[in-house]
Amino acid sequence: MSGEMLIQFPELELQLEEVDRIVIPPMYRIIQKYDDQQILDVSGHLRRELETSVPHREQLRGKRLALTVGSRGIPDLDKLVRTICDTCKAWGAEPFIVPAMGSHGGSTAEGQRKILEEYGITAETMGVPVCSSMETVQYGALEDGTPLYCDKNAWEADGVILFNKVKPHTDFRGKHESGLGKMVAIGLAKEKGASMFHTKPLALFPEYRPKVTELFVATGKVAFGVGVVQNAYDRICRIEACGRDDILEMDARLQAFAKTQLPRFKFDRCDVLVVDEIGKDISGSGMDPNITGRNDSGDFPGVLDLQRLVVLGITEASCHNGCGINLCDLTVRRCLNEIDWHATWLNNVAASMLSRGQIPIYVETDRDAVRTAIRTCVGIDFHHPRVARIKNTLHMSEILVSADLYQDIKDREDVVLVSSPEEMAFDANGFLRKDIWGQEVADP
Repeated sequence: MSGEMLIQFPELELQLEEVDRIVIPPMYRIIQKYDDQQILDVSGHLRRELETSVPHREQLRGKRLALTVGSRGIPDLDKLVRTICDTCKAWGAEPFIVPAMGSHGGSTAEGQRKILEEYGITAETMGVPVCSSMETVQYGALEDGTPLYCDKNAWEADGVILFNKVKPHTDFRGKHESGLGKMVAIGLAKEKGASMFHTKPLALFPEYRPKVTELFVATGKVAFGVGVVQNAYDRICRIEACGRDDILEMDARLQAFAKTQLPRFKFDRCDVLVVDEIGKDISGSGMDPNITGRNDSGDFPGVLDLQRLVVLGITEASCHNGCGINLCDLTVRRCLNEIDWHATWLNNVAASMLSRGQIPIYVETDRDAVRTAIRTCVGIDFHHPRVARIKNTLHMSEILVSADLYQDIKDREDVVLVSSPEEMAFDANGFLRKDIWGQEVADP
């Protein structure tokens, strides 16, 4: 990656006698059950939705259409993108793909192309060109003079297909959070526009997002929109399409529905939460604050009463972007060594959130991280700490909990015991085994 900056952090010895005496509790493996509605045939469903919900399809014949594809992981993303492209071609249009992900991918055209490649989206697999560029065109401005930008390739097309996941945002609340409006204001605006937009206070984002979307739609550049919502099991449960005049209405409707699908812990209070991995493919904040309660703005009180948050690694699909590592209290040295700090800090600056570049306390091993987290909790019973472990915030069904947490939730109908308590599985070097996940029943 251009500009890659990997730092080799030095080994540290934070040996404390009190930490060495901490006993990590055995963990119950449980299943948390959520609404499991999902769409099994995503390609067929999307094709039917396009045929029935996109008006004036005959007017798209012969038109070059830019399809926005973001950096967030969506199940079967390659199938969805291919279906949109194939359907447009069947209508006589000429679609092409533009990476629409703000400053992600190290703020480079090649970095953004690489992100799409890791999702299986290339010119060869999609059957259409992938036009990746960081060049933008200013198409308008807000009332206060803030300039609005659009990807140059998309602007020069005859129309833009706004396609994105719709989900609650990690830092603010409103009718329009992460969705089609974000694709306009941030994704298509590239690093230049994303940086400009993020100079606004987060509290004003719910007001600015629809305004920017309205101005973009008014240019006549929008062909149609497609929104996708995932359920708590990270499976697609809703796909909708609409014409340009209904973009905001559909975005708000899907946002309201997405909030009902959020996974949450079945308990309210936890001493230590261990997260195996974070990444931009999981959440803009690396891990979803709607689950952990931790974000940069501090606007999500009451989600989870948590004392210590431990992060152990970065997802491979994140391309070494470590955004969100600042939200944890403890990590391990090898996790920090996996982070591309150039790409991470570029993203932090573009988002005007410098706190995201802060480096947490680190120790050498996972075992030391968990024990240190327990030891530094305040006002707890060290013989019975309330500890939970998850793979990441996209996989909230199968989790591990200590005895005191399990006793609180064991009688709930939406909690299923998978196995009796077992000791945390550390290898000879003191690192947790990461191959333990995926043992839940097929349809909880």
